[in-house]
Amino acid sequence: QVQLVQSGGGLVQAGGSLRLSCAASGSMLDLYDMAWYRQAPGNARELVARITPKGSANVADSVKGRFTISRDDAKNTVYLQMNSLKPEDTAVYYCLLEPLSPRIGTDVWGQGTQVTVSS
Repeated sequence: QVQLVQSGGGLVQAGGSLRLSCAASGSMLDLYDMAWYRQAPGNARELVARITPKGSANVADSVKGRFTISRDDAKNTVYLQMNSLKPEDTAVYYCLLEPLSPRIGTDVWGQGTQVTVSS
């Protein structure tokens, strides 16, 4: 069973930067998309960014130009670099491992990490 361990996050002033990391156990991660979601209080969980095994990435319009997703399959890790942070970025951030096919396995979520941006 693949497991995810998140690190990073914390409290930062508006305009600052943070980097989130999500390390996955197991192998064959080239069979998974990796993604970051976030959930603010009272809001639904929303997709922030996703990256395919070939490195094709997309990010939500709300963070475009500020956030970058990347992956290092040699380290089984996905990153979310967050720059020019705004108070509205405050949320719990979750990483997600999405198998390319249901025959491979099921979605795996990280434990979540709090990001708080003060104005």
